[in-house]
Amino acid sequence: MAKQKKQRFEGIVYSTADDFSYTENDVEAEDQLTLPPNKQHLKVLLDRKARKGKVVTIVQGFIGNEDDLNNLAKKIKQKCGVGGGTKDGEILIQGDFKAKVSELLKVDGYSVKLVGG
Repeated sequence: MAKQKKQRFEGIVYSTADDFSYTENDVEAEDQLTLPPNKQHLKVLLDRKARKGKVVTIVQGFIGNEDDLNNLAKKIKQKCGVGGGTKDGEILIQGDFKAKVSELLKVDGYSVKLVGG
């Protein structure tokens, strides 16, 4: 599937004004600012729905931009020695690492709540 190009100037087709200047949308202003770790309230839970019975540790509730979420996921994956990723604002870690992920996040200063048994 071919990638679609994003229009450089959205909404303006043509202007006859000599003094008209195109303004680009500021993408960085749209990005959500990342809260500091002491103000984040994360939930750590296990899930196996729609994963053919395989257990996945999920970290929910991260408030921030996608880059910071990916960096946190990378750090957790390295400390646990497993794979995973990010999807829909959640961190997915392969396997049952609920306690270890909780401890890693607490050491980094995050407020962590364990969900489920």
